[in-house]
Amino acid sequence: MALNLVKLCVGCTAIEDLAAWIDFRLDERRRAGLSPEQFHTTRMVPKRVEELLAGGSLYWVIKGNVQCRQILTDIRTFTDDEGISRCHLVLDPRIIVTEWQPRRAFQGWRYLTSEDAPADEGQGKGRAKLPPELRNELASLGLL
Repeated sequence: MALNLVKLCVGCTAIEDLAAWIDFRLDERRRAGLSPEQFHTTRMVPKRVEELLAGGSLYWVIKGNVQCRQILTDIRTFTDDEGISRCHLVLDPRIIVTEWQPRRAFQGWRYLTSEDAPADEGQGKGRAKLPPELRNELASLGLL
């Protein structure tokens, strides 16, 4: 069984915000002549890399709910210009919408087992087809 990570998607209010950010960063890298890969930088390096790369994903918490995931393709450690160890979580840029799962705020990332991870959308109620504003409003009322 693959192991996953879960992380807050700071600054995003909807999946569409995350998708726009990914598109922007990929275009930025293309214009700079770099490979168009998407990654998220963290300070802490996961210790269970082999389990994560055996089919794991990064699940994103948006507005208090796990709402989507991206497949982890690599984990690369590096030292930044200030001498601080960091990590790039390299991600497939495709966003996979999941069933919503409530999550309280936390710092950094957490491991998430496959058993505890929400199912992908399409296996459930079709919330992804709702407009983002309506999804957020229904979620804030506790109806999603």
